Amino acid sequence: MQPHHLAQFNIARMLAPLDDPIMSAFVEQLEAVNAIADQSPGFVWRLIGDDPLGATSIRPYSDDRILINLSVWDSIEALSAYVYRNQHGKAMRNRQDWFEKSEQPTFVLWWIESGKIPTIAEAQARLEFLRQHGATAHAFTFRQPFSSPNYQPSGASYAVSD
Repeated sequence: MQPHHLAQFNIARMLAPLDDPIMSAFVEQLEAVNAIADQSPGFVWRLIGDDPLGATSIRPYSDDRILINLSVWDSIEALSAYVYRNQHGKAMRNRQDWFEKSEQPTFVLWWIESGKIPTIAEAQARLEFLRQHGATAHAFTFRQPFSSPNYQPSGASYAVSD
C-alpha cells in the first residue's frame, strides 16, 4: 500500500439547473461516467451525496449552480487515464455545452495520506490556495504536477491533453 494517495477536487458552474433541458445530455452521462470511475484502475474513493447521480446534490457554495466533484486516486497517472482516456474525456470535450467557462482554476490536486478521506472544506481551501498562490506542493494541477511524498522515479511518464 502506498503511504500517499492523490486527492482531486473540481467545480463547475452549470449554465442552467440540472433539470433544465440544456443539462439533459450531461445528466444522461453521469451514471455511466461515475461507474467508469468506480471501476478504473487506481480509483480509491469519491464523494457521493444523497442523489443517485453522485455528488450533484451536494452544494457547498452559495451559488446553487456550482457542482462539485471530490475523489481520491492512487496516482496522478491513474487519475489522468480516467480523466482523458475514456467516456469522461469525451464528456469533457463538450463541457462548454453545460458549464460556464471560468477565468480562475476550477480543478486542484494534492497528496493525502493513504486511508484519509478529504473533506469538502479542505478541498475548497486547496482550490482557493491554488487560485491565490499558483501551483505548489500544497495545491497543484496536471499541468504543474508535484511528486508524491513517496515518489520513486521509474522512468514512466504520462500525457496530459486538453
